[in-house]
Amino acid sequence: MHGDSTSIAVQDHVTSDSFRSAVGSFCTGLTVISAIGPKGPVGFTCQAFSSLSLDPPRVLVSVGRTSTTWPHIKAAGRFCVNVLAADQMALSRRFARPGGDKYAGVGWSCPPGGSPRLDGACSWFECAIEAEFDAGDHLVVAARVLALDTDADRKPLLYHRGRYTSPGESMPGPA
Repeated sequence: MHGDSTSIAVQDHVTSDSFRSAVGSFCTGLTVISAIGPKGPVGFTCQAFSSLSLDPPRVLVSVGRTSTTWPHIKAAGRFCVNVLAADQMALSRRFARPGGDKYAGVGWSCPPGGSPRLDGACSWFECAIEAEFDAGDHLVVAARVLALDTDADRKPLLYHRGRYTSPGESMPGPA
């Protein structure tokens, strides 16, 4: 509605904080991007994941430029996108932190020549890196989907306005 006095004022100067606040109104899923690095499995939490093409199947992943994990994944040339389930909030937090053995006590499997697949994920996508693009403080990675699987009975873990949630319910605590 135009002219509604309850609408938010238009900002003519976009700051990082105002942008983060506005983008936070968009609900996203949470994933863990995983690969086998030179010293074993590596991974990081990523909420900037989307489909790119159905034919051929391709996805996009956005990676922070300061990521210390991405160089290992890029060198591997392939990765797995693990779509986290509603009961995997602890995994999201674990893989969002830098350093440490993120896989300690975590159930996962890895097919020969593949990337780590986290137990209990809603779905996973085994991907081969095709291109990387400069995107400000992030890199955008386009990847070809080589294999996938999904568990239609699992509800996804979502992120909205700085909080974890799942379809139809709220979950406590900021990330």
